[in-house]
Amino acid sequence: MTDEQKKAVEATSEDKKVETPKVEEVKEEAKTETVKKPEGEAKEEVKAEPVEEKSKEAPETLKVILGKKIGMTQLFDENGNLYATSVVEAGPCSVVRLRTKKKDGYNAVCLGFGKVEKEKNLNKPDKGYFEKNKLTPVKHMKEYRTEQLEGFELGQDVTVGFRFKEGDIVDVQGKSKGHGFTGVMKRYNFKGLPATHGTKHKARSPGSIASRRSLGRVIPGQKMPGRMGNEIITVQRIQVTKVDAENNLIYLNGSVPGARGTVVSILTTSKKRNSDNKPKDTKKGKKK
Repeated sequence: MTDEQKKAVEATSEDKKVETPKVEEVKEEAKTETVKKPEGEAKEEVKAEPVEEKSKEAPETLKVILGKKIGMTQLFDENGNLYATSVVEAGPCSVVRLRTKKKDGYNAVCLGFGKVEKEKNLNKPDKGYFEKNKLTPVKHMKEYRTEQLEGFELGQDVTVGFRFKEGDIVDVQGKSKGHGFTGVMKRYNFKGLPATHGTKHKARSPGSIASRRSLGRVIPGQKMPGRMGNEIITVQRIQVTKVDAENNLIYLNGSVPGARGTVVSILTTSKKRNSDNKPKDTKKGKKK
């Protein structure tokens, strides 16, 4: 064979050779084939997590809130004056019930305060009411009457920062400490009988409680020994010295009824100043 014929045979053999792909390229192709999806299939939709909507604030016209007494402390003002203040954890509260004049005979807003630790502590009527209206159970509830119910809805929040500010005058209502059955010296600050000159086992007695001949009976309302405390007391015209909206704390100048942990009600004062209650001078003529 000539040299030209040999070159032609070698060229044809090279054309018939099949190129073998590398192992790495084969693996990559397999991966791409497994990832690929047919064109007819729909794409998977990624569901977004639900965002919790912030509950609305109740109208500002309701100037009341429920809270828990924490204790007392001291505060200084800018001029260096010292104030004995009561600290109350006020709120956050929620609107749990609405009373209408058409159905109940009066308009009122019921606020709830405090978390229920265990559901078994709820009675069946309250548990059914909360489940029916989709409300979180609360530990304490109290109604406040209002003239109008426009803007009020179930589930609204009532916070202390939105209701009160420094310098406001409020009334605080709560249950006082219970002292049990006490005598007249502790209950009404009686002086008592002399401890000498023949007094025996009668030093702390109340003394005479009625006359014998004319009445012959004890007048109703006579101050005598009995149960002391554990009553609802309202302390009027207390000044707000500080409001901590972040920690839901309100500082009140003076004492507040009850012991530590007592649930108290804070509302705008209903008592006017003495100067506002003075009658106007209606007399005619010149003043002397």
